[in-house]
Parts: sequence; structure tokens; C-alpha cells
Amino acid sequence: QVQLVESGGGLVQAGGSLRLSCAASGRTFSTYTMGWFRQAPGKEQEFVAVISWSGGSTDYADSVKGRFTISRDNAKNAVYLQMNSLKPEDTAVYYCAARYLGVKYTAAEYDYWGQGTQVTVSS
Repeated sequence: QVQLVESGGGLVQAGGSLRLSCAASGRTFSTYTMGWFRQAPGKEQEFVAVISWSGGSTDYADSVKGRFTISRDNAKNAVYLQMNSLKPEDTAVYYCAARYLGVKYTAAEYDYWGQGTQVTVSS
């Protein structure tokens, strides 16, 4: 069982930066692939970024590639999403999610979810 709590969301102007954090409970955090997803009002939830259990493999949605960076600290049971050059279209509720072992890109393949944190980017 893994419990996830996101933090770090807020209101930022276009071009600004935010760093989201996701704190995880559980002794086996280092065996979980971690993903970030987001959902904007009136839109479906979408994949943002993923990092393998070891941190050795990362991948991003095309819409955020080159602007966002996912990282993890297994000693602290935490995963992060550094978001730079933010755009109004990045406005959404951001969720971290966990799944055992392998990297996947669809929300249905993740077993554990946080409550989400709101990111609002003003133009």
C-alpha cells in the first residue's frame, strides 16, 4: 500500500516556474514507477511524465518535453516535477501516481493516486 500527497501547486505567471512534490508512504517506494498526470477543466486526464523505480529512465509528454523535469529521491520517498517556462495551457490539477515496477503511460495502469494539486498559469 502506498499513500501519496502532492504539494507545491499555486498561481504563477506565464513563463514562470513551479516545483511539485509528491511524498509517498511505504517501505517499498523504491520499487514503484512514479508518474505525473494532469486534468484541466472539461478535459480528460493526460499523462505528463514518468520515472522508473531506479530513476534511470524518464519520459515526457510532447507538450512538456524540454520544459518539465521529473526526478525522485528514494531515500526521502519523494518524487518531484520541476516545471519551467509555464504556459496558460499547463493550467490543471496535477496528480502523482504509483505503480509497481514497469513504466507505463496510461492512468488506468497506475494503482495509487494522490489527491492532486492545482496549478494555475496566468497569461
